[in-house]
Amino acid sequence: MPDVAHEPAPRYPARAIITGGMPYGNKGLHFGHIGGVFVPADFFARFLRDRIGPENVLFVSGTDCYGSPIVEGYRKAAELGFEGTLLDYVQHNHEAQERALYSYGISLDIFAGSALEPAAPFHAELSEEILRRLYERGCLERRETLQFFDTQANLFLNGRQVLGKCPVVGCQSEKAYADECDLGHQFYPEELINPVSAVTGTTPELRPSASWYFDLPAFQGTLEDLMAKWREDPQVRDVVVQTVSESLVDPAIYIQMKYREDFEAVAPTLPTHRLVEPQGNQQSFSIVFEGWRERDIARNELEAAGVRFRTGKCLLPFRLTGNIAWGVAAPSLAGEEGQTVWVWPESLWAPISFTKTALALDEELAEVAGDEARYSSHDWRDWWCADDAQVFQFIGQDNIYFYCAAQPAMWAALDWGLFQDTPVANYHILFMNKKASSSGAIKPPMAEELLDYYTPEQLRLHWLSLALDQKAVSFSPKPFDTSVSHTDKKTGKEVLVKDDPRVADPALKEGAFLSNIFNRLARSCFYGAQRHCEGHLPTVAPSAEVVAACDEATRAFDAAAHDLDIHGAINIAEDLCREANRAWSAESKTAGDDEAAYQQALANAFRALRTVALLLHPAVPDGTELICEHFDFPGELFFSWEHAYDGPAELAECLGEEPGAHALTELPPRFDFFPWHESQRK
Repeated sequence: MPDVAHEPAPRYPARAIITGGMPYGNKGLHFGHIGGVFVPADFFARFLRDRIGPENVLFVSGTDCYGSPIVEGYRKAAELGFEGTLLDYVQHNHEAQERALYSYGISLDIFAGSALEPAAPFHAELSEEILRRLYERGCLERRETLQFFDTQANLFLNGRQVLGKCPVVGCQSEKAYADECDLGHQFYPEELINPVSAVTGTTPELRPSASWYFDLPAFQGTLEDLMAKWREDPQVRDVVVQTVSESLVDPAIYIQMKYREDFEAVAPTLPTHRLVEPQGNQQSFSIVFEGWRERDIARNELEAAGVRFRTGKCLLPFRLTGNIAWGVAAPSLAGEEGQTVWVWPESLWAPISFTKTALALDEELAEVAGDEARYSSHDWRDWWCADDAQVFQFIGQDNIYFYCAAQPAMWAALDWGLFQDTPVANYHILFMNKKASSSGAIKPPMAEELLDYYTPEQLRLHWLSLALDQKAVSFSPKPFDTSVSHTDKKTGKEVLVKDDPRVADPALKEGAFLSNIFNRLARSCFYGAQRHCEGHLPTVAPSAEVVAACDEATRAFDAAAHDLDIHGAINIAEDLCREANRAWSAESKTAGDDEAAYQQALANAFRALRTVALLLHPAVPDGTELICEHFDFPGELFFSWEHAYDGPAELAECLGEEPGAHALTELPPRFDFFPWHESQRK
């Protein structure tokens, strides 16, 4: 454990917004949505409520209702017999997502939908306001670009209605769409390799189509300054800066050496460029341009000359509108009518729409009921623009470009005083060591399906302990592992891992900590108090060494949580719990019939239990709140960080009680604060 005894306490904002990445409204939630984004976001939201007060924290998310993934999902559902409207389809999936989140204890203040009441009017109004503002500030450009058209369906195709291979050099993704791949790389539709219409399975043709684009390349300097700041920010993970910086380079085209003579023939006609020879084992040379417009001219020239090439990453104009019918209506700009907002940009400002919705609902409820408002301010600017506020956006690795390049540039262009959010990007959570996607070949289990085998708290703690901030990590639940463990010598049949009792379940390591160690410490305290203290707190003060260890763990946990080192914070709390459990076993056994020694051991254990329950409250809220109930302290006192360094005796004094007079809630025999799942009982 790091020595932080003399370090200043971390500084927290007066108000905080926490956002969870918005799932598409075309399906329920698989484990990756919950474990990779929502559980870490929920941990931090719960921690901040304890740390700065629940009235100063808003945790928002919602269903991404618009766009081609929804249209395509609805088309397939209708073919299989779904009888409702497109909006009914979105509502159905939204409700399924909400149930899954609730089943894992995700404590969202609002889970809205961009097309659903009550958020829809807020979102539509904000979308129009943003586009008009960007247009008035000269940050939009009407561009006629090529778009895929399915001649068989007589339909322009958008986004996921087109499938192909990513054209960006170095990217191996075979799952690319009309103008982006599943790893977040941006490109032009005409660059997509081997495009296929998801609607008819035919090869679509390219036709011109006009849209409004945001001038993202104009803000490269803004993004470079932001990356310099983020490099020094302990709350921003290296993967964010690395991913964005890969696009903050001069536009380039890569050509294999076998096309060198063909290139040399057309080179004099190209815009000004510099040629970079291949390095090491590279098989391609590159030509680098001053800007994306020059590169586009060169692309056309090279294509006309029959020179094959691939493009590199760089900032490109960011499309804001399109011709898909299912989308937020775009305002009429320069006479351009009938367009809708592209789903990616409107999903970036959806959390602001949801914030406005939550605050309006709270204000309305307070007025109608005559009660105090839940939140400390009903002005959305106090949450998104104020100097003493901060926004933490929990996202997956694939979404870094949008949230950490496109969004900061748009925020700067709007000039509304929106401060740049703190992105909290996790690497992929794999399934059986492979990237899993509900639309890919490897189908991950749905979130609620896992609850047939695990408790929510077991899975929450397991996912939080995976260190997804550092690398992609596999989730390998044994009940779903169909790989071969061994061949049975007697029968000669292969035995699968899921059926082999000798194979431990890697997803239950943290469950064993909860049900064995943490549960044992809590039970020992309350049963000990019932037997030796007449059901009251011990009157003996805990040892100075135990108090110091608890205080040190609290300081270290606070520092780790502030820096969004969630798995590090969890380890600190678990280490304290393990040590307290070992100490209790040794001290209670040594005490024997010595009542004074037993009382001292009990006081030490109670002090550690209170601290561990406080620290692990954001991770496993149900079990720790049961512990709080049996301490018989109000939750707002027990879990408040204003009393983080207080033990049970000090908390009793806050209620005007002597420790020995504070009665604990009786614990029934064989009570479990963290029970095993029914399927795990032997």
